[in-house]
Amino acid sequence: MARRNLFQPPAPPIAGTGEQSAPDSKARFPNTGAMSGVKSTLKDLSSNAVREIAPDMIEEDGPKDRLAFADSDVAQLAESIRLHGQQVPIMVRPMAEKPGYYRIVYGRRRLRALRLLGQPAKALVRALSDDEAILAQGQENAQRLDPSFIEKSLFAAELAASGYETAVILDALAIDKPMLSRMQKVARSIPETVLRMIGPAHGIGRRRWEELADLVNNHDLDLTALAEAALAPASETSDGRFGQLADAAAAALREPLIATKAPSPALPILSDDGIRLAQVTDQAKAVTVKLSKTEAPEFAMWWLENAEAELRRLYKEWQSTKKAD
Repeated sequence: MARRNLFQPPAPPIAGTGEQSAPDSKARFPNTGAMSGVKSTLKDLSSNAVREIAPDMIEEDGPKDRLAFADSDVAQLAESIRLHGQQVPIMVRPMAEKPGYYRIVYGRRRLRALRLLGQPAKALVRALSDDEAILAQGQENAQRLDPSFIEKSLFAAELAASGYETAVILDALAIDKPMLSRMQKVARSIPETVLRMIGPAHGIGRRRWEELADLVNNHDLDLTALAEAALAPASETSDGRFGQLADAAAAALREPLIATKAPSPALPILSDDGIRLAQVTDQAKAVTVKLSKTEAPEFAMWWLENAEAELRRLYKEWQSTKKAD
């Protein structure tokens, strides 16, 4: 079944069933008939009417779909609203925990411009669940905004961290699971502080973001330090800041002093009777335990079957050691 458009008010009740009604008044006007339908319709229309609400009564918490609003953009929008009025309403939903207050669904930039002007906000008030609010926010983005790849990635990461189900995230961003996986990889690999230093970077697509994420995952780079050193010029565009950081990361990999640390030699693990059980290797991003299927095949198969339980046991033992210290 197709999902309804959250921007449209609910359809009014259907009047009648098409059957011929009896001539008496009780059949024509039952207690739950025509008049209750009119009241229900009026209530639906009222709940979807555009109202004027003081900006101070609207709170902006919740998942953000854009990295930042430039002060100049807000000021430009405020001037447009001052000259021509607010042409497009924002959407809000009532806060059950704070009667008389509302939480923004979409229209954050318009709300800030109206605050700058000191004008009430024209708002469409909808009683939405958390999932419905996220879907409405995603639909608004698809219709009015052009969020960049990294803005969508951060939005998806914030939704996942807030406990939203994968199906809701996919619908809100109008993406499929493979694309969500790519977005999550980038959002996990690059520190959020660095992403906010770069900005939305509308001209930088998924491929270049993934290439930068791969550099971080495959090499021991301090991307935060590189960003702080490389992104000094405040006049550079967001796309330009991305290019500066990508160049700095590539240059860092060419420097022998910043190259990835060589892995430590493998440590052999022998039994009391000299059988080679395994070898342990300390690498940049992992400690690898490799069991020998040639010298101790039965033990290797036993470990394969019992690894989860044994690792949990060792972890608990390590935790108790830490508490004792």
